[in-house]
Amino acid sequence: MTELLEQAIAKIKQLPETEQDAIAALILEELEDEALWDSAFAKSHDALAKLAAAALAADQAGETQELDPETL
Repeated sequence: MTELLEQAIAKIKQLPETEQDAIAALILEELEDEALWDSAFAKSHDALAKLAAAALAADQAGETQELDPETL
């Protein structure tokens, strides 16, 4: 466990149980969400590679234009 995480847990331990549970729920939700994103990206590698190749081909064929943030 990192020193920063140990410091955070030490501070959380000082809170009332309801606040500890709320923080724990947030952490668990974040970890689950991160796992879902990791899984989704792992499954989408081939599709993303095809999209990237298509975008590069379109750019090389002169079918793209530079983005001008002033015109958004």
